[in-house]
Amino acid sequence: MAVNNEVGTKIKNLRELRDVSLEDLAQRCNMTALQIEKIEDGEVAASLTPLLKIARGLGVRLGTFLDDSENFAPVVTRAQDSGKSLRFAGSADKKGLDFYPLAANKNDRNMEPFLIDVHPPLHQNYELSSHEGEEFIFVLQGAIEVAWGKETYQLAAGDCIYYDSITPHHVHAVGTETAKILAVVFTP
Repeated sequence: MAVNNEVGTKIKNLRELRDVSLEDLAQRCNMTALQIEKIEDGEVAASLTPLLKIARGLGVRLGTFLDDSENFAPVVTRAQDSGKSLRFAGSADKKGLDFYPLAANKNDRNMEPFLIDVHPPLHQNYELSSHEGEEFIFVLQGAIEVAWGKETYQLAAGDCIYYDSITPHHVHAVGTETAKILAVVFTP
């Protein structure tokens, strides 16, 4: 079953526009060509880590995959306009995360702000992942757990955490309810 494939289509279009083969991109990203092809074709919903690797391999910002159009002026996202979501899956958590980009139209941004619905994991096994940059998370509702390196942090509504994302980490909901967070990801 194909997932929301707007991101995959943008990756494929950028790759082809830059005349980069699947094999070349896979080598640049330290991924397999099959992994990238599945993301491009919408067969899998990628987590943030492979998307960051692909962005680096193509020489673009992560936000390039999320942009609708480029805008040099300030971007205002009204509450009623933030309904467009993109699904990213965790490698072991098939429920994944629903990302709502908050500044998709801002050109040359260095931060990626999102509202994210963090669904409860299907099981307790999860895989830590890492990427360049930093992340700031503010819990709006529910509770989450952030596994960061060898540490685990429990956060409830009103709590926040800021960490270097080069350290392997994983974010998931605690309990049976979906949590909602504001996340800002910075990638150099």
